[in-house]
Amino acid sequence: MSRQQEFVLRTLEERDIRFVRLWFTDIQGYLKSVAVAPAELEGAFEEGIGFDGSSIEGFSRVVESDTIARPDPSTFQILPIDGSDGSTNLTARMFCDIAMPDGEPSWADPRQVLRRQMNIAADLGFNCYIHPEVEFFLLKNEDGPDGHPQPADTGGYFDQAVTDAAPQFRQDAITALESMGISVEFSHHEASPGQQEIDLRFADALSMADNIMSFRYIIKQIANRNGVRATFMPKPFPDFNGSAMHTHISLFEGEINAFHDPDDEYFLSGTAKSFIAGILEHAPEISAVTNQWVNSYKRVTSGAEAPTAATWGASNRSALVRVPMYTVNKPASRRVEVRSPDSAANPYLTYAVLLAAGLKGIREGYELMPPAEEDISHMTRRERMAMGYKDLPTDLDLALREMEKSELVADALGEHVFEFFLRNKWREWKAYQAQVTPWELAHNLEF
Repeated sequence: MSRQQEFVLRTLEERDIRFVRLWFTDIQGYLKSVAVAPAELEGAFEEGIGFDGSSIEGFSRVVESDTIARPDPSTFQILPIDGSDGSTNLTARMFCDIAMPDGEPSWADPRQVLRRQMNIAADLGFNCYIHPEVEFFLLKNEDGPDGHPQPADTGGYFDQAVTDAAPQFRQDAITALESMGISVEFSHHEASPGQQEIDLRFADALSMADNIMSFRYIIKQIANRNGVRATFMPKPFPDFNGSAMHTHISLFEGEINAFHDPDDEYFLSGTAKSFIAGILEHAPEISAVTNQWVNSYKRVTSGAEAPTAATWGASNRSALVRVPMYTVNKPASRRVEVRSPDSAANPYLTYAVLLAAGLKGIREGYELMPPAEEDISHMTRRERMAMGYKDLPTDLDLALREMEKSELVADALGEHVFEFFLRNKWREWKAYQAQVTPWELAHNLEF
């Protein structure tokens, strides 16, 4: 038994923890959980927990349904939320790696998908660090008279005014996150009524994906305790900005930031430029992963600082990739910010395809185009074409068509995840297309 496993078992006994939740995600990024008693955990470390993989979206077929969840003791944390029955029984959680009965990692496990890309980066000499800015909305518990959700407050960007319906929310949320070892760098009210942003301090890509899954769970729990609802839906309101998950990425070679060059105009190394070029080149084909829902494209097509074309710029918030210029003389902080992902993306798959695209740019020496200096969201399609900018997909249909042709995404996700993802998303798109909306009835019924 490893030291980490021994630490977990000792902590369970010393803290009198009654339940341990074993977490993993399906291919779409939904959190799954099985609770075990502490007495069963030693066996779970040795043999894993068997479950029916065919009952989890995209995991396995009925004829090969036996699947094993193996707890990762390095992810052990005590949950900061008391029992739902009002008791104070402590509950802990660990993320799991999913394996097949023969012990081989499951190709359907999103953690394994990301881990493969991190291993490719390591083979090239890089460690990948990620720092996301996670946006979401707080909603009143009761919908409005029209049946639509209502923001929990009327605040705007950086407003000091606390949320009307949940004045303690951000303080409670940050306290809970920090208690789990999830470091928060900033938090503030975003531009739209009810919209919040919490920025997580950088961590390696796999730890950050785990942190984001924990973040979503904790945020929803704290919102409930404060009498409101939290949603990570990309664009719940037609007239307000959508919720993004702007993702800052840097590659390090040991202690050296591989993205920093003090002699470059933008303080970007050749490695950083090729990484950006890789993301720009492959942006349309990875969009179905970074923006996986029908609703995701309501945010993307609205402008409002959401990228519409594969461009980059220094400090340009309308570009797909922004190079922050706050601390240009601090080598450790040189990074690139990818602005396409939304807060409802599967973080494991999203970071896997972003890494795959950027690393391909590095391996093949992609050349970076000149930076965009205009507000791309205000340009017409013809103007973007004249500038040589590649448009991003404007709906899930176009995104899936681009993904279907992509060798890069197929290689990054693996055949199993790639095929299931496409089948699942085509089903979602066809179901959406079949809807007759109130807008259509209002405009076409009397024709």
